Amino acid sequence: MSGKESRLSELLTPTVESLGFELWGLELLSPNRRPTLRLFIEAETGVSVDDCAKVSRHVGGVLDVEDPISGDYTLEVSSPGIDRLLFKVEQYALYINEPIEVKLRFPFEGRRRFRGWLMGVEGEDVVVRVEDHDYLLPLKQIDRARVQPRLDTGGKKTKSPEKSGQ
Repeated sequence: MSGKESRLSELLTPTVESLGFELWGLELLSPNRRPTLRLFIEAETGVSVDDCAKVSRHVGGVLDVEDPISGDYTLEVSSPGIDRLLFKVEQYALYINEPIEVKLRFPFEGRRRFRGWLMGVEGEDVVVRVEDHDYLLPLKQIDRARVQPRLDTGGKKTKSPEKSGQ
């Protein structure tokens, strides 16, 4: 998470939490000069479209007063979804033995993308198994990590590496 994203998270977390949600994470994207601030909110009972609209109204008010993003921007609020991005070390721990896709900021052992299984968290590093090799990836170097949903494969079970003996 960039410094600006961290400041936005600190600014917006109290508002999101006061509405009964967890700020799962946020992204500040600038694809065409007009930034997009994307918030992901979570709740034990799930997140509805009305919930997203409510959070958007309240967060929009905070952003209007505090003005942390100069100029025009787009605000998007959604649930993390089943193919959720992971932002914090605590979130990684929730998805051990799940399929994951990781993109690094800089190449590690000649590659930036790793698609495999999240095997664990060791301090500030995550362990990702690709085929039969474990990679210890520093959280600070992860640009984006996304849990890959296990979709129904017509009755076939997707095997995690731990269960398949790999």
